[in-house]
Amino acid sequence: MDGWTRSGSEPGPALYGRLRVETDDLGPAHWLTERHPGHGDFGTVAGVAAPGFPAYARVLHPAELDEHPVRWDTVAAARGGRVEALTDWNEVIGAERFYQNMQEYGLPGVWDEHPAEGPTPEGVASALIPVLARHTATPERCWYGLWEGYGRWTWEGIPTFPTPGRDEILLSGTLADAVSPVLMDPFVELPDLWWPRDRAWCVGGDVDLVSTYVCGSEELIADLLAAPGLEVHRVEASDRVG
Repeated sequence: MDGWTRSGSEPGPALYGRLRVETDDLGPAHWLTERHPGHGDFGTVAGVAAPGFPAYARVLHPAELDEHPVRWDTVAAARGGRVEALTDWNEVIGAERFYQNMQEYGLPGVWDEHPAEGPTPEGVASALIPVLARHTATPERCWYGLWEGYGRWTWEGIPTFPTPGRDEILLSGTLADAVSPVLMDPFVELPDLWWPRDRAWCVGGDVDLVSTYVCGSEELIADLLAAPGLEVHRVEASDRVG
């Protein structure tokens, strides 16, 4: 793809999908670093997204049945359970923590694939974008963080900024461009962090999680809770993540 290379011996990429890889000025990410003094909120909702916002939400990555999305509450109901704001996926399916029995999973006619683990899946991202766009004045100017540790790409020589537990590459582009990396590879990781220039909200994900976290105004979180195509729960900044 334009400006992209996987070879550590060649110059770094200029683009990640349609997102520009920033190599000169990491200043737009300094507000995030400053909001995480000492990275003391590692493992919390605020540590995955950002601290200091009025409201927070957890957006669940769907399971699948025949490659179609399945809500967690559908799976839970089939087993006689329910999903709460902090419910882990292993609790939904009755598995041991850390999926020690992952080879034995699925419920015929209900689900056959675990939720995607990692940053926001494309389907969830596509449903988030129109909601987020209504709650920023700068949807054409957004910033993104991508964890440098994703194994399929080589980022040698690209500067990073720190977040709790991760070092991130800074990307920039429009809000609509958040899903553009799939143009390179349908299985590529989308950015872990998203925020607009006016910092009206922040979206956070992580390689080890099956949820995406969003922080912003009370109005944004209410809009997310009502959004079709998303399974969302209100959470607190200090809540532990799965």
